[in-house]
Amino acid sequence: MITLLIQDTTQALQDTANAVNQAVTQPQEQLHFIDLLFKGGWVMIPLAFLAFLALIIFVERYLTIKKATKDEANLMVQVRSYIQSGNLDGAMSLLRNNNSPLSRMLQKGLKRIGRPIKDIEGAIENVGKLEVSKLEKNISILGIVAGIAPMLGFVGTIVGVITIFHQVSIKGAIEIGTISGGLYTKMITSATGLIIGIIAYVLYHILNIMVEKIILKMETDAIDFIDLLEEPGK
Repeated sequence: MITLLIQDTTQALQDTANAVNQAVTQPQEQLHFIDLLFKGGWVMIPLAFLAFLALIIFVERYLTIKKATKDEANLMVQVRSYIQSGNLDGAMSLLRNNNSPLSRMLQKGLKRIGRPIKDIEGAIENVGKLEVSKLEKNISILGIVAGIAPMLGFVGTIVGVITIFHQVSIKGAIEIGTISGGLYTKMITSATGLIIGIIAYVLYHILNIMVEKIILKMETDAIDFIDLLEEPGK
């Protein structure tokens, strides 16, 4: 009796050891980033569109804003030199060739020379607002993407969870493998949405900071231009 018990115990230990060895030696399924994206389901399609849209808007606005500031370094200094020497035509030609938001704003003020200062200030301010609105075009879409992408990702996860529990209700039994295996794939949409939202949020503020620097430069040079016109002899 004791011998049989020992044999059964030994056999059970051997079976357990064999099962452990098989589990250890069996190659584990590796998760690849691309495979995970495809497992996210249909929600990944609008998320991919939002990511592409955010990237296109950022690149286009970034290049536009950089182009708007590349020739403004010494513009006001040159304009001041022309005006102080009485060469208004030279100043106008310089501003036309510069073709930047600041140059168009100063050009409008230069055309109003001879009128009351208030009229010149108003003309410059109106052109400045128009140029700023052009620079800010479509930047708000990045803010929308930053808000929508995480919520869309959560929607994908919730839909996936609903689907999983619907399958459980049909089978009438809870299988941990089914729940955990399906749930981790559905969480991909949430992670993707959050990543896209964070990136879009950062890009949105990068562009806003760039625009704010241009606004500060335009306001400073506009004040200098008005002060230049108010100098004695002008």
